[in-house]
Amino acid sequence: MEQTRRSAHAAFSASIQRNYFMSQTLQQALHDRIVIFDGAMGTEIYRRNFFVNISFENLCLARPDVVRAIHTAYLDAGAEVLTTNSYGANRAKLMKFGLAEQTAAINEAAVKLAREVGGDDIMVAASVGPLGELPAFLDPLEILSEQVSVLAKAAPDFLMFETLASLADLDLALKSVQAASGVPFVLSFALDERAMTAKGEPAAAILKRIAASPLQPVAVGLNCCSGPGAMLHALETVLPLVDGRFPVIAQPNAGNPRSVDNRMLYMCSPEYFTTYAMRYAQLGVRGIGGCCGTSPEHIADMARSVSPLAKHARAVEIAPSAPSVPLQDPVPSAEKSSFSAKLMAGKWVNAVEIVPPQGYLLDTTIAKAKLCAEAGFDVINIPDGPRASSRVSTIVTAIKIQQEVGIETVLHCCCRDKNVIGIQADLLGCAAMGIRNILFITGDPPKLGDYPFASGVFDLDSIAAVKVQAALNRGVDFGGKSIGERTAAFCLVGADPNAIDMVRELRRIREKIDAGAEAVVTQPVFDTAPLLRFIESVPELADGSVPVIAGIWPLASFRNAEFMKNEVPGVVVPDSVMQRMARPETREAQRLEGIAIAREAVDAIRSAVRGIHVSAPFGNVATAIAVMKP
Repeated sequence: MEQTRRSAHAAFSASIQRNYFMSQTLQQALHDRIVIFDGAMGTEIYRRNFFVNISFENLCLARPDVVRAIHTAYLDAGAEVLTTNSYGANRAKLMKFGLAEQTAAINEAAVKLAREVGGDDIMVAASVGPLGELPAFLDPLEILSEQVSVLAKAAPDFLMFETLASLADLDLALKSVQAASGVPFVLSFALDERAMTAKGEPAAAILKRIAASPLQPVAVGLNCCSGPGAMLHALETVLPLVDGRFPVIAQPNAGNPRSVDNRMLYMCSPEYFTTYAMRYAQLGVRGIGGCCGTSPEHIADMARSVSPLAKHARAVEIAPSAPSVPLQDPVPSAEKSSFSAKLMAGKWVNAVEIVPPQGYLLDTTIAKAKLCAEAGFDVINIPDGPRASSRVSTIVTAIKIQQEVGIETVLHCCCRDKNVIGIQADLLGCAAMGIRNILFITGDPPKLGDYPFASGVFDLDSIAAVKVQAALNRGVDFGGKSIGERTAAFCLVGADPNAIDMVRELRRIREKIDAGAEAVVTQPVFDTAPLLRFIESVPELADGSVPVIAGIWPLASFRNAEFMKNEVPGVVVPDSVMQRMARPETREAQRLEGIAIAREAVDAIRSAVRGIHVSAPFGNVATAIAVMKP
């Protein structure tokens, strides 16, 4: 019953999402948001008791009801792109089944079936698979161009060259698109975890060959070949090489198949698949779907967590309604709080992060805050639901600390859990209770935390949330109505100097500053060189007009270092640091080594930043104090 309810809700939400967005081209959609692609076709046909001794593509003619049902299942799961059942519908492969003369009819039917299911609400990708080895009497370019030409005439939204396995396959695909009459196309490659083809050709060579072509794809992708984990490693190599020139699409297999009772099964659960899909999204991938072994269940689970992120593009475009009253001049940054006054005066600041408890008793949290205040920290940074966890109200925690300890707080404002009305209400509440320093973050999706079935709201992202506060700071709410006295919040935002997609990260920090951000707090810094390059790339950060506070995480153990390196998006732990953390034999010795590494990082960046934001791993504020006050 519960599963049925969730499926119905997912289908309804997906319908709303599609109706809002699908007037766009693929290029527009990938620019604006994360697009949900469908999953495997071949393994879904196999699951319906059609075996590999027949042409799966011929089912478009022989059993259109089967193909239509698979498309419908993906549509209901939340897919915004349906991929045609034409992967192997070229003359050479159809010849093996005596179907060569049906090449045009099969490809036309493949596009027609996907279009019938999706209507005008979704995009149709015409699948073109690699040719593989051909008999000597067949011309590869002629064979592929025939299929591409027929598919193009059937009017899909774009062509999808899938599972390209070599530079030779790439060259053939690029030559064949000349028969496509201007239909947009995507090039998707089968790469291993090293981002290499089966022939040992690196991703850099592939992208160089694409750049040299007069015909350019609307996106590049990775599909098949590897499971979710291996594809993550490949993407970490590919995305910096792409460097924002193309949107990137990721469609991994459901892991590697295993033999169970003489049956080949894919062991990757929908939940496991989705966890990696979220990592892809955080790296900057713009389209996510599945390949061999993935099912409508995988896509439904993934779409439920990834689709809310599509709202981010809409949120960035949200602007306050035209005010019906005159705007007040905002309070100068240096006058908003003691913390902002010190920061804007060019003085060094020390912030410490204390996570609110999962229960409601705050005595231990208050005691930790007192220790940090006595040690000389300027402010207590209070994260809101880190890693999508549920904890006591951060506003209540901030009020108690400020009242009982007498030290200012920096409150995180997370966009995950509340709509724009709720967020604005909290910001007004902060003004009423004297919470003046607010760090705006988008937040981790629920799928990454302890409550995977919770809804992520994401009416706003961090950029739009700063716009809300900037309006309040001028005396109007987000609807343009007067709030009476202006608020005086000091707006901080996050930044990731190690972002895989640095073009996107620099664009977003630019938008955050334009929205009203007055200071930047970075992700934890272990390798200082990327931070220094990042600062130099943004004029306001380089000249100090928007101060930078560097995140510092003193590693608590080698195991903690492994977790940070492998599981926390936006954090890069260099191999040299991992080697240092592995040397000490005891956990306490490893903690001391982590403190030493953190101190060295602070010394290396001191001249480039205005302060540090030190985390207290596992709530151990003594470790944070040791970093700040050696």
